[in-house]
Amino acid sequence: MKRALFYEHRMKKIIICFLGLFAGASHATNGINLIGFGAESTLMAGADIAVARDTSALNTNPAGLTQIKTKRFDAYGSLLRITDLSHEDQFGNDRHASNLYTGLGGMGYAQKLENMACTVAGGLFAQGGSGGVFENMQTAFATEDEYSGLFAVGKLTAGVGCEINDKWSVGGSFGLVYAQAEQKIFPDTSAPPAFAGIEIDDATSLRTSFKLGIQYRATPKLTLAASYTGKTELPLTDGELKLNQTGAGLGIVKYDDVSLKGLALPEEIGVGAAYQMNEKLLVSLKVNWLNWSDAMKKTELRATDPSVAGLPDINSTSTMNWNNQLVFATGMAYRYNDKLTLYSGYNYGKNPIPKEHTNPVVAGIFDHHLTFGGSYQYNSEWTFYGGIEYDFRKKVDYTNSELPFGNDTQLRNEAVWLHMMVSRQW
Repeated sequence: MKRALFYEHRMKKIIICFLGLFAGASHATNGINLIGFGAESTLMAGADIAVARDTSALNTNPAGLTQIKTKRFDAYGSLLRITDLSHEDQFGNDRHASNLYTGLGGMGYAQKLENMACTVAGGLFAQGGSGGVFENMQTAFATEDEYSGLFAVGKLTAGVGCEINDKWSVGGSFGLVYAQAEQKIFPDTSAPPAFAGIEIDDATSLRTSFKLGIQYRATPKLTLAASYTGKTELPLTDGELKLNQTGAGLGIVKYDDVSLKGLALPEEIGVGAAYQMNEKLLVSLKVNWLNWSDAMKKTELRATDPSVAGLPDINSTSTMNWNNQLVFATGMAYRYNDKLTLYSGYNYGKNPIPKEHTNPVVAGIFDHHLTFGGSYQYNSEWTFYGGIEYDFRKKVDYTNSELPFGNDTQLRNEAVWLHMMVSRQW
């Protein structure tokens, strides 16, 4: 048992180290999921499962790994600029989040096996998440304080894709998903008995995941595809909670054993098609179903082992009740010449978060996403990608009785991404 705990802790440290290179807290767009992974997938707006021809196939459709016939390494990075993440409420707040920029990324390596119709791969991906930091908020208790939440998810994964014959390819990827969360709910405010500020740090989770996929080359021009992703529960544990009881004369009370259960990455079923219209133009479609209603029902916070003897444990629930989401994505790749390929795409997925459970720090409320960009093949080994994603401005008027904002609250969100990737094949 001790050895198993040691290796779990060591694996967490490894993944944290890699994630630290790429992401603080992601600002996802299909719920808490990103619309794509790697530059080509994202610049085609997530219409990827019938294309899937680089190492991001590990995270889109592992069957696509069979299109890598030699060795390939991809490294990608994205920079998010939040242009309008704002919270407005009845206490006079109209605050823009202070965390304007977020970086994330990933990498992958794939190699075809000798004398076999299979390609193996491994990779690290920033999977998604959400976050907002609202400083100097006017509270109902005549104070100015911070309301924030940051939730980041990363995946370390390995997989294989194999050609069954000249028409069918199948594949699977299996990984470790790491999540980390922190939250502040007016931590410097203490107004007993009505309110005590809360700060939660270093709550983490490490769980396994899997993805399966197929591709069928119906004709030399038409490829059909499907993928399935299992639900990954992300119970967050080993956190610390600080409860502001200065108003009651107890100071800051620390709880050393904190867990937050109820968060998960959803089960997904995707189908897609890619059609090579001519030697230059490839058009791709995807429909993806995300089972948010099973993944995001409610969260349960439990904090024990307080620093002040005699204080009770904390047990609290928060309702989410997200709706299932059907995402439609279409993208195109136009090979302008032997070196330059142009990309564009459109992604639509109705906001899965009910109005009555909207939270400004879980701001994945976007419906519409537009992408465009290109790639330049420098030589037979090196290719460079770059492009832009625009997440259309969305406004939600809501009243969430579980949050300290009163009635007539508004959340606004708009964002622009810069996506880049470098690939080497040899």
